[in-house]
Amino acid sequence: MTNKFRTLDDVDVKGKRVLLRVDLNVPMDDGRVTDATRLERVAPTINEISDKGGKVILLAHFGRPKGRDPKESLKPVAEALSKVVKKPVAFADDCIGEPATNAVAALKDGDILCLENTRFHKEEEKNDPAFVAELAKLGDIWVSDAFSAAHRAHASTEGLGHKLPAYAGRTMQAELDALEKALGSPTKPVIAIIGGAKVSTKIDLLENLVSKVDALVIGGGMANTFLHAQGVGVGKSLAEKDLAATALRIMEKAEAANCAIILPVDATVAYHFAANAPSHAYGLDAIPADGMILDVGPQSIVRVQAAIDDAATLVWNGPLGAFEMQPFDRGTVAAAKHAAERTKAKKLISIAGGGDTVAALNQAHVAGQFTYVSTAGGAFLEWMEGKPLPGVEVLRTK
Repeated sequence: MTNKFRTLDDVDVKGKRVLLRVDLNVPMDDGRVTDATRLERVAPTINEISDKGGKVILLAHFGRPKGRDPKESLKPVAEALSKVVKKPVAFADDCIGEPATNAVAALKDGDILCLENTRFHKEEEKNDPAFVAELAKLGDIWVSDAFSAAHRAHASTEGLGHKLPAYAGRTMQAELDALEKALGSPTKPVIAIIGGAKVSTKIDLLENLVSKVDALVIGGGMANTFLHAQGVGVGKSLAEKDLAATALRIMEKAEAANCAIILPVDATVAYHFAANAPSHAYGLDAIPADGMILDVGPQSIVRVQAAIDDAATLVWNGPLGAFEMQPFDRGTVAAAKHAAERTKAKKLISIAGGGDTVAALNQAHVAGQFTYVSTAGGAFLEWMEGKPLPGVEVLRTK
């Protein structure tokens, strides 16, 4: 797959100034990084370029600042990153102009420098050509390792790819390889599990997937909309009843494409949206009018597991129920553990992504057992919707 993209295998970085776009948008509390997952993900690329004698110049955004804001500075993140890469990480308090130019000029081969938040300049998000040119002056090549920002055509995520020789970093490369395995040229049959609260946020995704996969499991609040469209009474459950026609259209498209749609056959119902609220499993013909569907039922879990057994490739985005609250995490956890077992037995390629999905897999203690788990939310979804990502397209071999 990655032969379609230029990677670090295609360039000698020794002595070169490498502008490396990374995702350092980590959760912080009181000036401390509370979850270093994203730092750990980019560490291999940083260390590889440094070990090969490249001058590593990190570009990243942090938060959504309106101009310069000390609370959105990357300085504390750079300090945390130096612990992860086990090397000093210098810091420049701007990403262009004299502070950046002087800091880059002081670099020796193998040194690492983090430039200040690119979004302190409004020109970053506008992909302003003059701003791109200012950034480009600082480097000889551009390496993108931030798939999570690749759906945005910003100066540091896409613009630089038109000004400097452009390459994918190792995290980007792993993501592109995984997504190719998932939907580009997958081992068939392919199943997708799509959950979450609302159909309205995933119409493009569902319409793209029915033409790409052999079976589509729909769970979460989204499933209630589909059930309602088929005339099932869903009581007080979350459902977008005004999207019934959309749900039926997606089902028609699926039938025409020979894609099986797998909906719940029973449901776990409670009367209060709260953890450990008393609940009961009901068949679809018996959902109480004042009840709320908060998870799939036991028969649905068996059905989803059987669908996973029939698949060679699984793509997963979104939980099957209100997984944040016990016992309504049962369906999601059971399906996740089953997929992990099949993956471990080398019978399944499993690719998952999206914030809630990652949280659910972590809750089931199986995130490390999937073939690949993407930490990119929006970019992962847009890729699954079949949309070209500007920050990926610019890396393609011409």
